[in-house]
Amino acid sequence: MHTHTDGHDLRHHGDAEVRDAASGLTDLAVNVRTGTPPPWLRERIAGSLTGLAAYPDGRAARAAVAARHGLPVERVLLTAGAAEAFVLLARALTLRHPLVVHPQFTEPEAALRDAGHRVERLLLREEDGFRLDPAAVPDAADLVMVGNPTNPTSVLHPAAAVERLARPGRLLVVDEAFMDAVPEESESLADRTDVPGLIVLRSLTKTWGLAGLRIGYVLADPGTIAALERAQPLWPVSTPALAAAEACMDPAALKEAAQAAALIAVERAHLLAGLAEFEEVRVVEAAEAPFVLVRVRRGAEVREQLRRLGFAARRGDTFPGLGPGWLRLAVRDRTTTNRFLQALDQALTTVG
Repeated sequence: MHTHTDGHDLRHHGDAEVRDAASGLTDLAVNVRTGTPPPWLRERIAGSLTGLAAYPDGRAARAAVAARHGLPVERVLLTAGAAEAFVLLARALTLRHPLVVHPQFTEPEAALRDAGHRVERLLLREEDGFRLDPAAVPDAADLVMVGNPTNPTSVLHPAAAVERLARPGRLLVVDEAFMDAVPEESESLADRTDVPGLIVLRSLTKTWGLAGLRIGYVLADPGTIAALERAQPLWPVSTPALAAAEACMDPAALKEAAQAAALIAVERAHLLAGLAEFEEVRVVEAAEAPFVLVRVRRGAEVREQLRRLGFAARRGDTFPGLGPGWLRLAVRDRTTTNRFLQALDQALTTVG
């Protein structure tokens, strides 16, 4: 199913760029870290398969997530990926004036619309670096959805700016799906319990390569968690996914994630330096996530030419606030980036 509003296909995601692609296409469209899941995590997941005859028991995984964030278990809800959390929020909560800050991941707005809500948009501007101005959010908004760091802009909003969106009577939903790819998880609100109406969403998909397993979680006040849990089906998270969640909370796993985040920062800097050599390319420079957003003259044609040269880039025109000239590029290893930069040079020359 596709949800089209104002010409934007809210249900188009990066996997569509490579799902039916010819073999050998290098994937810069999907933001899952390459080389994942690591062997130790695959072993933990495989080890859980001997227990599939029993119904899933999420208590250990829920406790592990709570301990990782220093929170009571009553503030944690495990979900089948962050995508399930968006649907639960849209269906389980009473909302009158939901607002989504764009450009950002489009699934939250799609879920709200599918649940019958009229959604207001706040479009951040390129000339402002796609940075959040809390004062631009209308007082009437009783749910505000914002990504941090934001997909696809890669902008990391200051926690203080995001926190300013909170107020009594308003739910503040912060999608932190990529926060574990930010060194030291700076600007995260996940551990906070003093921000009224705060709901933080986390995903284990991106850093650990678990898109096919579907595992994420919600952090919020116990009342909100209880309301969302009542809207879930029984046993919503599978035993293998629970095993993965528990494993990814281990201190050794958190250390590995931190090392991966540091490496991503280095490789992102290399990609940005290479992109800066092209006069035809403008980059959103405040990139802090494992991807970058660029605007390219005749971008749709360049994207198609890149495909012919073996590279899949994420189209930007499905994101409200962006047009066909925008492309999102995942950060990859240096060798892959160098090959891509050569292909980009050739694509720009061909398109002219």
